[in-house]
Parts: sequence; structure tokens; C-alpha cells
Amino acid sequence: MEKLGSLYASALFDLALENGTVDAALEQAVLLRDAIEDEQYSRMLTHPHITAAEKQELLRTAFAGHIQDDLLGFLFLATEKNREVCIIPALTGLIDLIERHMNKTTAKVTTATELDDSQISEMKEMLSEKLDKTVEISLNVDPSIIGGPYVFVDGYYIDWTIRTRLRDLTVHMKEGCGV
Repeated sequence: MEKLGSLYASALFDLALENGTVDAALEQAVLLRDAIEDEQYSRMLTHPHITAAEKQELLRTAFAGHIQDDLLGFLFLATEKNREVCIIPALTGLIDLIERHMNKTTAKVTTATELDDSQISEMKEMLSEKLDKTVEISLNVDPSIIGGPYVFVDGYYIDWTIRTRLRDLTVHMKEGCGV
């Protein structure tokens, strides 16, 4: 199913390029993905006793006029062919393709506490300079990391967390390697 999601993403990307609607497709794909990831939508879309016509009517009611016909047509096709599980992977793939096309990326950053606007701006600037791309930040707070950031961007992990440094120190001390 993952391969099918990639094929759908490629087709949707090609349509957006052909129609000159890449910016709108990105915005709408994010809106759709976030809405469909909601537990209510995902349960409804994968429920075996809800007919494709009922699913399509719900999708039409929720999204018609808010998303391009190509995206709505994709949703209808996926429900008609009983391929609802491909929707989120296809939308995520579409978002990735468009962001690569636009030389953009999103960094998933985890910190122990909330970052203020200047810290977020500084991190965006540093990552943008290093990656030579426009970087958006998706921030998550996890107090268990104690301090320091954990960054995942473009397949790379950067782990400067205190939790990891303490764990590494513990391993070195147990092995008798010292610091």
C-alpha cells in the first residue's frame, strides 16, 4: 500500500504542476492530512460498514469548496476503490514532493520546554543556512529529555539532549572508559 500511496502522491504532484496550483495544493494537502488524521475521520474512512457513497458524501460536505477538485477526486477514488489506508501516505508524500520542489523542509524539534519566538527564529535561520533550504519548525515539548534540542530533519537526527548525554556518560562509566 505504501507504493500505491507514492503513486497517488506523484500523480497529484504532476497535476498540481500542470495546473500551476502547487502552492494551493501544498496548503490543502496539509489541511486534508491533518483533518483526516483526526480519530473520527480515520475511523469513519476505514469503517467496513460505511459505504463508499456515504464516505464520499461526508468528504464532499466537509471539503468541497475548500480543496481543489483534483484532491477531492483523489479522495473519492480512494474510497471507491476501498483504498482509504492510502490517503494519509499519499497526502504526506504529496506534501514532501511539493516541499522538495519549493526547496522547503520541516524540522521536527523536541525540547524540554517551550521555545520563545526568538529561539524558534534562531533555530530556523541556523537550519536554513546549514541545509540551504527554507525550514519550518514543528515543535514538540518533552520534559523527559531534561534539556537541549532533539532535531529530525530530512532524514537526519541531531541529538543534543541532556538525557542522551547522561545515558552516554553512564555507558562509558560502566565500560570503564571514563569520560
